[in-house]
Amino acid sequence: MSNAGLKTLPAIPRSIWMLGFVSLFMDISSELIHGLLPVFMVSSLGATAFAVGMVEGIAESTALIVKVFSGVLSDRLGKRKALAVLGYGLGALSKPLFALALTVNWVLAARFIDRIGKGIRGAPRDALVADLVPPQIRGAAYGLRQSLDTVGAFLGPLLGVALMLFWAGDFRTVFWYALIPAFIAVLLLAFGVSEPGAGARRTPAAPVQWATLAEMGGAYWFVVAMGAVFTLARFSEAFLILRAQQQGLPDSYAPLVLVLMNLVYAFCAYPLGRLADRMSHLSLLSAGLITLAAADLVLAQAQGLAAVAAGVALWGLHMGMTQGLLATMVAATAPAHLRGTAFGFFNLASGIAMLAASVLAGLLWDRLGPAATFYAGAVFSAAALLMLVLGSRRPAA
Repeated sequence: MSNAGLKTLPAIPRSIWMLGFVSLFMDISSELIHGLLPVFMVSSLGATAFAVGMVEGIAESTALIVKVFSGVLSDRLGKRKALAVLGYGLGALSKPLFALALTVNWVLAARFIDRIGKGIRGAPRDALVADLVPPQIRGAAYGLRQSLDTVGAFLGPLLGVALMLFWAGDFRTVFWYALIPAFIAVLLLAFGVSEPGAGARRTPAAPVQWATLAEMGGAYWFVVAMGAVFTLARFSEAFLILRAQQQGLPDSYAPLVLVLMNLVYAFCAYPLGRLADRMSHLSLLSAGLITLAAADLVLAQAQGLAAVAAGVALWGLHMGMTQGLLATMVAATAPAHLRGTAFGFFNLASGIAMLAASVLAGLLWDRLGPAATFYAGAVFSAAALLMLVLGSRRPAA
């Protein structure tokens, strides 16, 4: 066979790999804390499931909503990296507050600052990925970054378990260790990632106006609406941890829930990202929604830790199918000079949905029991799938 017959897609640039490792180290830091935080709030601070849902909903929706402004700003300035460094820096500076928290309000404040940082960095980072690679390998690039991000997301909880056992269940001492990988992430971003050269730089976008939003096009806004309904079906993973604890998992081992979920997610994200470059986005997203509904039903009916583990594994599989894909669909449907803005508005809609989903999940948990929370998730998954089927007559993303 000739060399021409063996021609492959362009290689993924070094800066994409570095962005992946930045995400890896920050996720080690964040998930070390987040894998323990729901149990810490319930066991040490006396929080209810509703309070956990409020904290998680406010925190995660803040991150998503702030992405609107950081995305618009990155388009307006024609730059991405500086905003990303600022966002990762805020995330690192928030970590000591978790160790010092004496009430749920302290935890809320720490999560709020941490998620503001995530919001500032998210849209510019996602847009930077699109700026750095050609369209034919964009799915693989998002999948790679997401896969490395997810490696950190299961190493962090695993480190949390080890430290909890070493420090005999001392949450606060364990939380201090999150500072180390957080600052490594900031340094890697500051010195290891380069924006496109002057010849490839974007022309700064004009201020966002109603005409700007119309310029996005119907295909983009369909992806935004799809993402919002999808987010209603995927409430905070804190409830996965609480479900495992309710089924008998000891506090020190609570982060193993995220280890399992993210292990499955990490192994799936990159190959499924490559698959997204070769098949219908809507078909893969439909498969992800069906998988999420199955995860919710298994968790709703779980009797014992083995069933919870099966549901958590399915949850991780659906994440691998859908998270990099949604970013790919946004990049594919938005004008190149408005990608930061596009990711921002996508995350605004998802942020509002995440707040509603997590608060509703906590209310259902407290009022009707854990099963009701997961049955509701399955219903929203079915609604999102129906919306996807009805919208499939639109031009493919």
